[in-house]
Amino acid sequence: MFDVPKGYRFAAVEAGFKYRNRCDLSLVVSDCPAHAAGVFTTNAFQAAPVVVSQKTLAGSPVARAILVNAGQANACTGEEGEKRCLATRTMVGTPLGIDPTEILVASTGVIGDQLPMDRFERGAKALVDNVGHSSALDMAKAIMTTDTFPKLVTATVSLEGGTVRLLGMCKGAGMICPNMATMLGFIVCDARVDPLWWQQTLRTAVDESFNAVTVDGDTSTNDCVLALANGQSHVEAVSRSDKRLLAAGLIDLCRELAFRIVQDAEGGTKVLRIRVSGAKSKPQAETVARVVGHSPLVKTALYGQDPNWGRIVAAVGRSGATFDPNQVSVAIGDTTIFSKGRPVEGDWDSILAPVLKRDEIVVSISLGTGRGSYELLASDLTEEYIRINADYRT
Repeated sequence: MFDVPKGYRFAAVEAGFKYRNRCDLSLVVSDCPAHAAGVFTTNAFQAAPVVVSQKTLAGSPVARAILVNAGQANACTGEEGEKRCLATRTMVGTPLGIDPTEILVASTGVIGDQLPMDRFERGAKALVDNVGHSSALDMAKAIMTTDTFPKLVTATVSLEGGTVRLLGMCKGAGMICPNMATMLGFIVCDARVDPLWWQQTLRTAVDESFNAVTVDGDTSTNDCVLALANGQSHVEAVSRSDKRLLAAGLIDLCRELAFRIVQDAEGGTKVLRIRVSGAKSKPQAETVARVVGHSPLVKTALYGQDPNWGRIVAAVGRSGATFDPNQVSVAIGDTTIFSKGRPVEGDWDSILAPVLKRDEIVVSISLGTGRGSYELLASDLTEEYIRINADYRT
């Protein structure tokens, strides 16, 4: 049973954009105006819903609802795509008595096709009738594309004035690489917050979570994380302590959702937790982690349960980070297999066999140069990933 924040209602219906016999159009509505925040893709080809939601938040950090469709990305669709996106807000907002400009929008699916407005109009009517009759889990299922399971997390945070609740959901399994990833994330909270602080805190949470994962090195046109805080708990985050606690709760929630994205990576069988330490700076540590995490050779080796430290070291060496090769060490699990620029003798196929069979594998890289560190979650690379993406449009 999920502890849903106060003052939110959900809807999810089948509109038939791409999928059959499943919901693909969904909505979360706040019973009152909520402070809204958003973080969006840095891809130059920003989808129409990204453009619309950015403009909406730039005009006012207040929203009443988030409208999401799966199966049609409405990306690279020009002015017509933006026009259709705006029309969908009216289709939903007018019958609900909500100003369409207070509806944030998000889409995910195939790039390049215009939204089929006849299906959207029929779906919007059903969606309005469904408000309050679906659950948060129903919406989490409706936003899925190639995901194999819905990703939904809740949390409670005790503040000085009482308890507040957070609920987050996301979708994403492939085309995942910051900034940000082919992912949509939606968070609702019932705390009273300062809108500027809420936006800044969401940005920090995204950097600490969704921007620290990779599946395949591809960044999408539609990525966004949208967050509402409606104050319906009547508990306000005012003091430094309260703000620190709520920020920590939001970061933990986003980290759990980000982990589930990598856990559900297209064709993936393992989560790779790549930890880099001893770098000259955090950005240099991040650079190393990303090169290792993106490397097809590293990813396929770990999928094949091959302790091929040479691929890891080679990736570190081409990362562009500054370090002394004679100070570099690499460990898989708790076992060091490369130390101070030299391999450690051992029957690593046998010793590491139990470690490499695990669903989660830690790869630790020490550069021995400074105090900079970074952790990246990555997936392995399998034949199934190729099959999924070779057949994605068909």
